[in-house]
Amino acid sequence: MFTPSVHGFRVDKTMAAMSAQETDFGYSGFHTVADQLSEIGRDFYHRGWLYGTSGNLSAVLGSEPLRLAITATGVDKGRLSPSHMLEIDGNGEVIRGVLRPSSETLVHLAIVRNRHAGAVFHTHSVWSTVLSERYASREGIEIRNYEMLKGLENVRTHQHREWIPVLGNSQDMRTLSQEIGNVVRLQPLVHGIVLRGHGLYTWGSSIEDAKRHVEVLEFLLEVLGLTGLGSGGLQLDREKNVEDTAWQ
Repeated sequence: MFTPSVHGFRVDKTMAAMSAQETDFGYSGFHTVADQLSEIGRDFYHRGWLYGTSGNLSAVLGSEPLRLAITATGVDKGRLSPSHMLEIDGNGEVIRGVLRPSSETLVHLAIVRNRHAGAVFHTHSVWSTVLSERYASREGIEIRNYEMLKGLENVRTHQHREWIPVLGNSQDMRTLSQEIGNVVRLQPLVHGIVLRGHGLYTWGSSIEDAKRHVEVLEFLLEVLGLTGLGSGGLQLDREKNVEDTAWQ
């Protein structure tokens, strides 16, 4: 389970004991986070994970009361700047900024609450979209036997089994956020989820951890897509009617 953090620093129970003045990061703290998220968003755009106005990024600014910095809706991520960032409260209401928050704000809040995450990133890559359809009937994507898995939080061996749940997409954000919140709470070992025909959600205890999880999971999804490998390392996809080769 993750402990929330603000631009790399852990947010623990001691924060709750601090005064409002001490826990209020104010404009300078918001601006620092906005700079970080903007740079990451532009980087993800150039790597093909946030084309057009797709995707959204958020980071916790404070936990008592809960406050997030989050990207505004309808913004070209290739031109993302701090002016495109908003500060929202625990209900998703804007308390800083003039633009509208992402329609998926409730999903970010659900993940933060249920995984105690410090940052939540949502990408729309080609491979997360393709594989979400391919493995929808299995309700998830199983990945193991890759060294890159060790880039995930608390994973120490390439023999780790990573399960990425695939959930149905919906425009009913309240219902969808509740479903995602339940899944990430009841499956505490998962590092991300994929929405069918939509994209990847992942998180971390800090902005840096969430960024690393995006890079690791997008790498692994691309490997599966490019090689045609199914769940389980070296097990060839049965859908191609190729003789199976066990990963062991």
